[in-house]
Formats: sequence, C-alpha cells, structure tokens
Amino acid sequence: MIIEILAAAASEAPANKFGFKEALEQGGFIAYATVIILGIMSFGSFYILFTKWFEQNKIMRQGKEVRSGFWRANSLREGAGRLGKNSAYRQIVDDGLAAEEQHAKMTDSLEAHDWLHGSLARSEATINARLASGLPFLATVGATAPFIGLFGTVVGIYRALINIGIAGSASIDKVAGPVGEALIMTALGLLVAVPAVLAYNYLQARNKRIAEQLSGFSTDILANINSRGTIKPTVTAAPATAKPATTAAGASAAVKK
Repeated sequence: MIIEILAAAASEAPANKFGFKEALEQGGFIAYATVIILGIMSFGSFYILFTKWFEQNKIMRQGKEVRSGFWRANSLREGAGRLGKNSAYRQIVDDGLAAEEQHAKMTDSLEAHDWLHGSLARSEATINARLASGLPFLATVGATAPFIGLFGTVVGIYRALINIGIAGSASIDKVAGPVGEALIMTALGLLVAVPAVLAYNYLQARNKRIAEQLSGFSTDILANINSRGTIKPTVTAAPATAKPATTAAGASAAVKK
C-alpha cells in the first residue's frame, strides 16, 4: 500500500521547467545567440592559452640550449649551426650576421653601429610581436564577456517584468523562468571572462620574461660583433660531478688496453 502511494506521488510530481535547456528555450533567439557567442569566446581563449603556452615553452628551451652550448663555439656562425633551424635565437644571430656584412659598407662608424643595433632590435621586436599575437583576443574576451552576459541578463529581467504585467501579480511561477535565465547569462559571462583575464596575465608575464632574455642575448651578440669575437658572456662550467665518472671510465678502459 505504501509503495503504491509513493509511486503515485512520483508519477504526479511536476516536471522541472526551470533547467538550463528550458531557460534557453524560454529566452529564444537572444538566449541561444548569447550562449553561442560566449562559447566561441571561451573556446578561442583556451585555444590561445594552450598554443601560446607551448610556443613559449619552446623558446624557453631554446634559451637553455643557448646558455649551455652556443657561446662555447669559436664563432657566431658555428654557434648558429648548433641551434635549431626555427629557433628564435638563431633568427637573431642570422640577422646580426647579415647586418654585420651590410654595415661594413658604411663609412661612418657611428652609422654602422646604429645600423647593427637597429637590425638586432628589429629582429627582437619581430619575435616579441609573434609571441604577443592572440593576447589582444584574450583581453577583448575578458573585457566584453561580462557585458555580453549582462545583455542576456537584461533581456531575462525584461521578460520577467512582462510576465508580471500580463499576470497582474509577481507569482513565483511567472518570474522564476526569466529570472533564472538572467542569472544563467550572468554566470556564463563571468565564467568566460575570468579564465581569459587570468590567461592574459599569465602569458603576458611569461612574454616579458622571454623578452628580457632575448634582449640580453641581442646585447651580447652586438658586443661580440663589435669586438670581433673578443667579448663573450661568461659560460657556466659543466657540473663537476659528471667529469670524475667519465675520467674514471676512461682510465679503466686505458688500463684494460
């Protein structure tokens, strides 16, 4: 008997008319358009975040390669050959060597120095501009997504007021749907904007770190070219722990021979 009563009560329970899908259906074209725009913004933000993160990591690894082996080479051309073909640091070296060949044709030493310095600066600026591409989209999403969600909120509140005017009373069944839709749009706008702002600040901070490393490398290249290869930055010596093991292995091999 109790089971029959519970089953009858469950069958008579009202269906949920205030879910996310129902809110979109009540909002109509405006609600769907707002969600689609916010979805595109969110997808673009995460795409830029991951692609730029991988690109930044690649340049940071290239910087470690430069610090470990580039300045051990006898010349800039030899050092450039040790770098990857698509390395950002190799681009600076190649541009510096090309500028060196051109600035030898200038009779004024001051103009020659300015030409070499400007060529390296342009090369560095090109790399920084490539790293910064996509970041304006993140800034735009972070600035506009809350207002797009707010637009959906305003429309939802407007529909709630219309329902109140038609019904003549602010009953919960007339207001719950449009107000729920309005709150959902506000939440979606913030959900899209906050990750975009965080991603922008994170990538921008990493870009500044990379720009400092590129600027220091460009300065070292300029000093090396102007000094005819005399001036080089201090190269950190290899870890001393690996050398004894190698020497011991070589000594044991020599004893066996």
